[in-house]
Amino acid sequence: MTASQEDYLKSIYILILHKNEARVTDIADYLQVSKASVNRALKSLKELGLVDYETYGEIKLTEKGKEEATNIIKKHNVLKAFLIQILNVNNETAEEEAKKMKHAISEDTVNKFSDYIKSIIKVDELKCNYSPENERCQNCIKLKKKK
Repeated sequence: MTASQEDYLKSIYILILHKNEARVTDIADYLQVSKASVNRALKSLKELGLVDYETYGEIKLTEKGKEEATNIIKKHNVLKAFLIQILNVNNETAEEEAKKMKHAISEDTVNKFSDYIKSIIKVDELKCNYSPENERCQNCIKLKKKK
């Protein structure tokens, strides 16, 4: 899957999560691209078996599409957590860098980043279900570091 396809898939997932639906116009607005670009991307995502849609209809993720989208989001969130919590990169820079990095890293490597973050911040001492891919956990860790 290309970086562009990943971005489209992620946007569809997020729109469905927040608005309970994703339409071409919503995706175009979200990604700040043309509707024609969205239609081309949808065609390629459909060919990959990641979305179901009909022209002018609702766009739905297949099970495979949902799985891929959640993996993309996990990669992004773990990389962002690493940049912020381990390297002390500011939030805005970490967001932009994670967007770029997630397209070039394997799931196995992301899992190793996640394990490393957990070992550095001593998750066992937190007595919670800390997860680097969860943004709420990232905010919680920031608060604990300030104390």
